[in-house]
Amino acid sequence: MKKLKFGIPKGSLEKATINLFEKSGWRINLNDRSYFPDINDETIEINLCRAQEMSRYVEKGTIDAGLTGRDWILENESDVVVVDELVYSKVSQNPARWVLAVPADSKIKKIHDLKGKKIATELVNFTRRYFKEKAVDVEVEFSWGATEAKVVSGLADAIVEVTETGSTIRAHGLKIIHELMTSCTQLIANGAAYDDPWKREKIGQISLLLKGALRAEKTVGLKMNVPEGKLEGLIKLLPSLTAPTVAGLYNSTWVSVESMVESRVVRDLIPRLIKAGAEGIIEYSLNKVI
Repeated sequence: MKKLKFGIPKGSLEKATINLFEKSGWRINLNDRSYFPDINDETIEINLCRAQEMSRYVEKGTIDAGLTGRDWILENESDVVVVDELVYSKVSQNPARWVLAVPADSKIKKIHDLKGKKIATELVNFTRRYFKEKAVDVEVEFSWGATEAKVVSGLADAIVEVTETGSTIRAHGLKIIHELMTSCTQLIANGAAYDDPWKREKIGQISLLLKGALRAEKTVGLKMNVPEGKLEGLIKLLPSLTAPTVAGLYNSTWVSVESMVESRVVRDLIPRLIKAGAEGIIEYSLNKVI
Protein backbone atom coordinates (compact mmCIF):
# COMPACT_ATOMS: atom_id res chain seq x y z
CA MET A 1 0.00 0.00 0.00
CA LYS A 2 1.27 3.44 -0.92
CA LYS A 3 1.74 5.96 1.89
CA LEU A 4 2.28 9.69 1.98
CA LYS A 5 4.84 10.84 4.55
CA PHE A 6 3.38 14.09 5.84
CA GLY A 7 5.08 16.53 8.21
CA ILE A 8 3.21 18.30 11.01
CA PRO A 9 5.05 21.28 12.57
CA LYS A 10 6.08 20.54 16.15
CA GLY A 11 5.93 23.45 18.57
CA SER A 12 3.75 26.56 18.55
CA LEU A 13 1.72 25.51 15.49
CA GLU A 14 1.31 21.88 16.55
CA LYS A 15 -2.00 22.15 18.40
CA ALA A 16 -3.59 24.48 15.83
CA THR A 17 -2.56 22.13 13.02
CA ILE A 18 -3.92 19.02 14.71
CA ASN A 19 -7.21 20.81 15.41
CA LEU A 20 -7.38 21.88 11.77
CA PHE A 21 -6.83 18.30 10.60
CA GLU A 22 -9.60 17.11 12.93
CA LYS A 23 -12.04 19.59 11.41
CA SER A 24 -10.95 18.33 8.01
CA GLY A 25 -11.75 14.71 8.90
CA TRP A 26 -8.41 13.36 10.12
CA ARG A 27 -7.88 12.51 13.80
CA ILE A 28 -4.24 12.63 14.85
CA ASN A 29 -3.36 10.99 18.17
CA LEU A 30 -0.15 12.20 19.78
CA ASN A 31 2.15 9.93 21.70
CA ASP A 32 4.61 11.70 24.01
CA ARG A 33 7.20 9.01 23.35
CA SER A 34 6.99 9.08 19.56
CA TYR A 35 7.54 11.54 16.70
CA PHE A 36 5.18 9.42 14.57
CA PRO A 37 1.59 10.06 15.76
CA ASP A 38 -1.29 7.81 14.76
CA ILE A 39 -3.82 9.05 12.19
CA ASN A 40 -7.14 7.56 11.09
CA ASP A 41 -5.95 7.19 7.50
CA GLU A 42 -3.82 4.19 6.63
CA THR A 43 -2.47 5.95 3.53
CA ILE A 44 -0.82 8.75 5.56
CA GLU A 45 2.21 8.51 7.82
CA ILE A 46 2.54 11.53 10.12
CA ASN A 47 5.96 12.88 11.08
CA LEU A 48 6.44 15.56 13.76
CA CYS A 49 9.13 18.01 12.79
CA ARG A 50 10.04 21.54 13.84
CA ALA A 51 8.80 24.14 11.36
CA GLN A 52 12.35 25.52 11.15
CA GLU A 53 13.60 22.21 9.71
CA MET A 54 10.56 21.04 7.72
CA SER A 55 11.56 22.43 4.32
CA ARG A 56 15.00 20.80 4.52
CA TYR A 57 13.52 17.34 5.15
CA VAL A 58 10.93 17.84 2.40
CA GLU A 59 13.62 18.98 -0.03
CA LYS A 60 15.68 15.83 0.71
CA GLY A 61 12.60 13.60 0.32
CA THR A 62 12.72 12.27 3.88
CA ILE A 63 9.20 13.70 4.12
CA ASP A 64 6.96 13.83 1.03
CA ALA A 65 4.99 16.91 2.04
CA GLY A 66 4.36 19.06 5.10
CA LEU A 67 3.35 22.35 6.62
CA THR A 68 5.79 25.09 7.49
CA GLY A 69 6.10 28.84 7.38
CA ARG A 70 7.11 30.82 4.33
CA ASP A 71 9.77 32.36 6.57
CA TRP A 72 11.59 29.06 7.12
CA ILE A 73 11.50 28.17 3.43
CA LEU A 74 13.24 31.47 2.72
CA GLU A 75 15.62 31.04 5.66
CA ASN A 76 16.72 27.59 4.45
CA GLU A 77 16.56 28.55 0.74
CA SER A 78 14.87 25.20 0.18
CA ASP A 79 14.01 23.91 -3.29
CA VAL A 80 10.48 22.62 -2.66
CA VAL A 81 7.11 22.81 -4.40
CA VAL A 82 4.78 25.29 -2.71
CA VAL A 83 1.41 23.61 -3.22
CA ASP A 84 -0.81 26.03 -1.35
CA GLU A 85 -0.94 28.80 1.22
CA LEU A 86 -2.93 28.29 4.41
CA VAL A 87 -3.38 31.43 6.48
CA TYR A 88 -3.52 30.34 10.11
CA SER A 89 -1.35 30.68 13.18
CA LYS A 90 -1.33 29.56 16.79
CA VAL A 91 -3.86 32.22 17.82
CA SER A 92 -5.60 33.51 14.70
CA GLN A 93 -5.96 33.44 10.95
CA ASN A 94 -3.54 36.31 10.43
CA PRO A 95 -0.10 36.19 8.81
CA ALA A 96 2.86 36.44 11.18
CA ARG A 97 5.23 39.39 10.77
CA TRP A 98 9.00 39.43 11.09
CA VAL A 99 9.87 42.86 12.43
CA LEU A 100 12.88 44.88 13.48
CA ALA A 101 12.59 46.19 17.05
CA VAL A 102 14.72 48.41 19.25
CA PRO A 103 14.34 49.84 22.77
CA ALA A 104 11.47 52.30 23.04
CA ASP A 105 13.87 55.12 23.96
CA SER A 106 16.45 54.25 21.27
CA LYS A 107 17.73 56.89 18.85
CA ILE A 108 17.57 54.24 16.10
CA LYS A 109 14.62 55.23 13.88
CA LYS A 110 15.24 53.38 10.62
CA ILE A 111 17.23 50.41 9.37
CA HIS A 112 20.16 52.51 8.09
CA ASP A 113 20.73 53.75 11.65
CA LEU A 114 21.84 50.19 12.49
CA LYS A 115 25.08 50.39 10.49
CA GLY A 116 27.81 48.70 12.55
CA LYS A 117 25.31 47.47 15.15
CA LYS A 118 24.46 43.97 16.37
CA ILE A 119 21.11 42.27 15.65
CA ALA A 120 19.90 39.13 17.44
CA THR A 121 17.46 36.81 15.69
CA GLU A 122 16.55 33.21 15.00
CA LEU A 123 16.12 34.07 11.30
CA VAL A 124 19.83 34.58 10.69
CA ASN A 125 20.31 33.82 6.98
CA PHE A 126 17.30 35.78 5.79
CA THR A 127 18.22 38.75 7.98
CA ARG A 128 21.79 38.81 6.67
CA ARG A 129 20.56 38.73 3.07
CA TYR A 130 17.95 41.40 3.79
CA PHE A 131 20.43 43.90 5.24
CA LYS A 132 22.98 43.12 2.53
CA GLU A 133 20.36 44.00 -0.10
CA LYS A 134 19.74 47.25 1.76
CA ALA A 135 23.51 47.92 1.82
CA VAL A 136 23.52 48.17 5.62
CA ASP A 137 26.55 46.56 7.28
CA VAL A 138 25.37 44.85 10.48
CA GLU A 139 26.42 41.93 12.65
CA VAL A 140 23.68 39.28 12.82
CA GLU A 141 23.85 36.88 15.76
CA PHE A 142 21.76 33.75 16.27
CA SER A 143 19.40 33.82 19.24
CA TRP A 144 18.36 30.57 20.91
CA GLY A 145 15.29 32.19 22.44
CA ALA A 146 14.16 35.00 24.73
CA THR A 147 15.26 37.28 21.91
CA GLU A 148 13.55 40.38 23.31
CA ALA A 149 15.72 40.12 26.42
CA LYS A 150 18.90 40.41 24.34
CA VAL A 151 18.21 44.09 23.71
CA VAL A 152 17.01 44.80 27.23
CA SER A 153 20.20 43.29 28.69
CA GLY A 154 22.45 45.08 26.21
CA LEU A 155 23.57 41.92 24.36
CA ALA A 156 22.28 43.32 21.06
CA ASP A 157 21.27 46.70 19.66
CA ALA A 158 18.15 45.39 17.91
CA ILE A 159 16.23 42.20 17.26
CA VAL A 160 14.45 40.68 14.30
CA GLU A 161 11.54 38.76 15.79
CA VAL A 162 8.25 37.22 14.71
CA THR A 163 4.99 38.66 16.01
CA GLU A 164 1.28 38.71 15.25
CA THR A 165 0.06 41.66 17.26
CA GLY A 166 3.28 43.22 18.56
CA SER A 167 2.00 43.05 22.16
CA THR A 168 4.87 40.88 23.46
CA ILE A 169 7.45 43.18 21.90
CA ARG A 170 5.83 46.26 23.45
CA ALA A 171 5.56 44.48 26.82
CA HIS A 172 9.36 44.15 26.82
CA GLY A 173 9.80 47.89 26.38
CA LEU A 174 10.64 47.69 22.67
CA LYS A 175 9.24 49.42 19.60
CA ILE A 176 8.89 48.16 16.04
CA ILE A 177 10.66 50.35 13.48
CA HIS A 178 10.51 48.17 10.36
CA GLU A 179 8.76 45.10 8.93
CA LEU A 180 10.94 42.68 6.97
CA MET A 181 8.24 40.31 5.74
CA THR A 182 4.95 38.61 6.44
CA SER A 183 4.75 34.84 6.66
CA CYS A 184 1.94 32.32 6.75
CA THR A 185 1.79 28.54 6.75
CA GLN A 186 2.47 26.87 3.42
CA LEU A 187 1.82 23.35 2.23
CA ILE A 188 5.01 22.19 0.55
CA ALA A 189 6.01 19.03 -1.27
CA ASN A 190 9.14 17.27 -2.45
CA GLY A 191 9.49 17.65 -6.23
CA ALA A 192 9.76 13.93 -6.93
CA ALA A 193 6.86 13.11 -4.61
CA TYR A 194 4.69 15.75 -6.28
CA ASP A 195 5.43 14.20 -9.69
CA ASP A 196 3.96 10.92 -8.44
CA PRO A 197 0.28 10.95 -9.53
CA TRP A 198 -1.02 9.15 -6.44
CA LYS A 199 0.91 11.31 -3.97
CA ARG A 200 -0.03 14.48 -5.85
CA GLU A 201 -3.72 13.56 -5.64
CA LYS A 202 -3.41 12.79 -1.92
CA ILE A 203 -1.66 16.10 -1.26
CA GLY A 204 -4.41 17.83 -3.23
CA GLN A 205 -7.06 16.15 -1.07
CA ILE A 206 -5.35 17.36 2.10
CA SER A 207 -5.04 20.88 0.72
CA LEU A 208 -8.70 21.03 -0.35
CA LEU A 209 -10.06 19.91 3.02
CA LEU A 210 -7.68 21.99 5.14
CA LYS A 211 -8.68 25.11 3.19
CA GLY A 212 -12.32 24.16 3.59
CA ALA A 213 -11.89 23.87 7.36
CA LEU A 214 -10.12 27.23 7.52
CA ARG A 215 -12.87 28.89 5.51
CA ALA A 216 -15.46 27.39 7.85
CA GLU A 217 -13.77 28.99 10.86
CA LYS A 218 -14.71 32.39 9.43
CA THR A 219 -18.21 31.37 8.39
CA VAL A 220 -21.48 30.44 10.08
CA GLY A 221 -24.82 29.29 8.81
CA LEU A 222 -27.99 31.31 9.40
CA LYS A 223 -31.50 29.94 9.09
CA MET A 224 -34.72 31.89 9.67
CA ASN A 225 -38.39 32.20 8.79
CA VAL A 226 -39.83 35.26 7.07
CA PRO A 227 -43.21 36.25 5.59
CA GLU A 228 -43.30 35.99 1.79
CA GLY A 229 -44.20 39.67 1.52
CA LYS A 230 -40.96 40.68 3.26
CA LEU A 231 -38.67 38.21 1.50
CA GLU A 232 -37.16 40.54 -1.10
CA GLY A 233 -36.18 43.17 1.48
CA LEU A 234 -34.59 40.55 3.73
CA ILE A 235 -32.64 38.90 0.90
CA LYS A 236 -30.93 42.24 0.18
CA LEU A 237 -29.45 42.16 3.69
CA LEU A 238 -27.97 38.69 3.37
CA PRO A 239 -24.44 38.22 2.06
CA SER A 240 -23.91 34.72 0.68
CA LEU A 241 -21.36 32.61 -1.20
CA THR A 242 -23.84 32.22 -4.06
CA ALA A 243 -27.46 32.97 -3.14
CA PRO A 244 -29.57 32.15 -0.07
CA THR A 245 -31.67 28.99 -0.11
CA VAL A 246 -35.41 29.73 0.08
CA ALA A 247 -38.03 27.05 0.76
CA GLY A 248 -41.76 27.38 1.35
CA LEU A 249 -43.20 26.33 4.70
CA TYR A 250 -46.04 23.81 4.64
CA ASN A 251 -49.50 25.34 4.34
CA SER A 252 -48.18 28.82 5.12
CA THR A 253 -47.44 32.25 3.65
CA TRP A 254 -44.03 32.10 5.28
CA VAL A 255 -40.75 30.81 3.83
CA SER A 256 -37.54 29.42 5.31
CA VAL A 257 -34.32 31.21 4.36
CA GLU A 258 -30.85 29.72 4.83
CA SER A 259 -27.49 31.31 4.09
CA MET A 260 -23.78 31.18 4.96
CA VAL A 261 -22.25 34.45 6.14
CA GLU A 262 -18.98 35.64 7.67
CA SER A 263 -19.08 35.22 11.44
CA ARG A 264 -17.71 38.74 12.02
CA VAL A 265 -20.88 40.37 10.60
CA VAL A 266 -23.45 38.28 12.47
CA ARG A 267 -23.74 40.43 15.60
CA ASP A 268 -24.73 43.44 13.50
CA LEU A 269 -26.71 41.46 10.93
CA ILE A 270 -29.17 39.66 13.24
CA PRO A 271 -30.85 42.83 14.62
CA ARG A 272 -31.28 44.08 11.04
CA LEU A 273 -32.83 40.76 9.99
CA ILE A 274 -35.31 40.96 12.86
CA LYS A 275 -36.31 44.49 11.81
CA ALA A 276 -36.77 43.17 8.27
CA GLY A 277 -39.28 40.57 9.51
CA ALA A 278 -37.21 37.49 10.26
CA GLU A 279 -38.21 35.19 13.11
CA GLY A 280 -36.82 31.99 14.63
CA ILE A 281 -33.25 32.82 13.62
CA ILE A 282 -30.79 29.95 14.12
CA GLU A 283 -27.02 30.38 13.92
CA TYR A 284 -24.91 27.23 13.54
CA SER A 285 -21.22 26.48 13.13
CA LEU A 286 -19.66 24.73 10.12
CA ASN A 287 -16.87 22.17 9.79
CA LYS A 288 -15.90 22.78 6.19
CA VAL A 289 -16.85 25.18 3.41
CA ILE A 290 -15.58 23.88 0.06
